[in-house]
Amino acid sequence: MRKILFTALLALTAAAPTLAQTPLTTPSVSQFATISQRVGLTDIAVEYHRPGVNGREVWGALVPYDQVWRAGANQNTTVSFSTPVSVEGKKVPAGKYGVHMIPTEGDWTLILSRESGAWGSFSYDESEDALRVPVKPEAHSATERLTYSFDHPEPASVDLALTWADKRIPIHLEVDLAETLVANAAAELRGLPRFSWQGWNQAAALAVQVGDLEQASTWVDRSIAMNRNFTNIQTKVQILEGQGQPVDELNEESMAIATEAELNAYGYRHLFAGDVDAAIEAFTENSRRHPESWNVWDSLAEAQATKEMKSEAIANYTKAMEMTELEAQKDRIRQTLETLQAD
Repeated sequence: MRKILFTALLALTAAAPTLAQTPLTTPSVSQFATISQRVGLTDIAVEYHRPGVNGREVWGALVPYDQVWRAGANQNTTVSFSTPVSVEGKKVPAGKYGVHMIPTEGDWTLILSRESGAWGSFSYDESEDALRVPVKPEAHSATERLTYSFDHPEPASVDLALTWADKRIPIHLEVDLAETLVANAAAELRGLPRFSWQGWNQAAALAVQVGDLEQASTWVDRSIAMNRNFTNIQTKVQILEGQGQPVDELNEESMAIATEAELNAYGYRHLFAGDVDAAIEAFTENSRRHPESWNVWDSLAEAQATKEMKSEAIANYTKAMEMTELEAQKDRIRQTLETLQAD
């Protein structure tokens, strides 16, 4: 027994120096940072470490030209995309990538590697490239700490920029809104939204918005089969209009069953689209059906004022102001009348 204990103690003592070499976590000189941006429904995130200039010459010295560089410090700088994106015009699948660059005195090369867990670029392997594209560095005011930023966000694009020392390197990213929105709607229709007419209609309206009329037609037909109503019939009308097909019969059907709120919303859709005559027609019909509602006269007056039918607008604004009991609305309409009467 003593021999066994002695052997175990000897083994533990021998292992102790090895265990003592395990490093503790301490603050990094090049601090860790993350940034993220949503474009459409696509989430883009960058993880990186931020070295400083510290009075050193950076380009061509600290960061040599014509060599693969980690585009940051310490571990791989990484970028992740939740859906496929285009990077400088080249399609890249969804996923997480290691970011590398090759700086030169002219254009640089951006590299996205399928290996995202390496330490810097020391084990970089060209065979693991997912993308190589040229990028153009720009002169920039002095920036002490290396920084990534998302600049110039648009509905379907954004620029990811690396800025450090006296340079800025922009990388243009684009998403296919139609593809991603329709794909997301299809995925969500596998869940609870599939059990209501509203879910199928909302997906159809989204497909109309991005121009996928074939998919929109399939989805709205499913909605109508579940509950035929003003809202999904109007979605069907938009699809058929986009396909150049007749819609008069469907429009008449939807108008016949429209509530006050639905008919009002229909009128405003036309008003905001610039079809003032169609808006006036809808608001007039609403005032015929619901003469007791101050709101229908207010909406009709707004459309008439837009068409410069001043006397009609004044008469209907006055009627709406006299009917409403809401002081805030009275004040708003009174101010509108003063403006119309002063012109």
